[in-house]
Amino acid sequence: MNEAVVDVRVIPRAKKTESGGERDGVIVVRLAAPPVDGAANAALVDFLADTLGLPKRSIRIVAGEKSRHKRVAIAGVTAEQVRLRLTA
Repeated sequence: MNEAVVDVRVIPRAKKTESGGERDGVIVVRLAAPPVDGAANAALVDFLADTLGLPKRSIRIVAGEKSRHKRVAIAGVTAEQVRLRLTA
């Protein structure tokens, strides 16, 4: 099965959760959730699942759980598909 690994930079405590495009090859996601008790990580997984039309179990944070810079593995899609959906 395909699994894409993409670099994501999150901006917590934004006005609303949305894609922020791409900067220097890194996908930017603005999250309304604060970076407390894993709320921002959960919001990131929810946002990616909704945006990509995938179940939440297909998405896992493989690096950077406590950082704004994260590596996210997404099963069932290619990295190019992820970039197209999140930066369009």
